[in-house]
Amino acid sequence: MNKIALIVGVVLLTLSSAFVPDGRQLPGIGIKDIDGSPFNTSEISNDGKPIIISFWATWCSPCKRELNAIADEYDDWVEETGVKLIAVSIDDSRNVQKVKPYVNGQSWDYQVLLDPNGDFKRAMNVNNVPHTFLLNGKKEIVWQHNSYSPGDEEELYELVEKLSAGESID
Repeated sequence: MNKIALIVGVVLLTLSSAFVPDGRQLPGIGIKDIDGSPFNTSEISNDGKPIIISFWATWCSPCKRELNAIADEYDDWVEETGVKLIAVSIDDSRNVQKVKPYVNGQSWDYQVLLDPNGDFKRAMNVNNVPHTFLLNGKKEIVWQHNSYSPGDEEELYELVEKLSAGESID
C-alpha cells in the first residue's frame, strides 16, 4: 500500500512540475544584461504577449541545442504569436565573459541576461539547466520544463500558440 502511495505521489509531482498554477509572478531580481548594464527581472515584459525564459550556460550542450533549435524558427514564432524569448545565462564569474562572444557567434535574436551569482536562478527554483519557463500575457508563469530532447521546441511552440490565441494550456 505504501508503494502505491509513493508511486502516485511521484506521478502527481511529475505532472505538477510541467503546468504551474496561474498567478505565480516573476520575482524582481537585480542582474545584468549582456552588455553588463543593470537589469531588474521585474522589467521583463512583452505587451501582453507570451514570454519564454530559458536558463542556460555556455558549458551546457543541451541548453545550446535547445536555443539553437528555437533560433531556427524564432522569427516565424515572433511573427505568428508575438512571443519573446529571454535567455538567462547562469555562467559564473569565471565563464561569464564567454557568453557574449558565444551569443554573437550564434546570431541569436534573443534578449540575453547574465545571472553569474545565481540570484535569479535561485529565486526561480532552477536546479538544472536547461530550464524553460513560459509566461502568459499577464507575466504569470504557466508552464515549465527541465532538460531538452529534440522536438521539445515543438511542444513549447504549441503552448505559445495557445497562449497567444487566448486559450488555456492546462
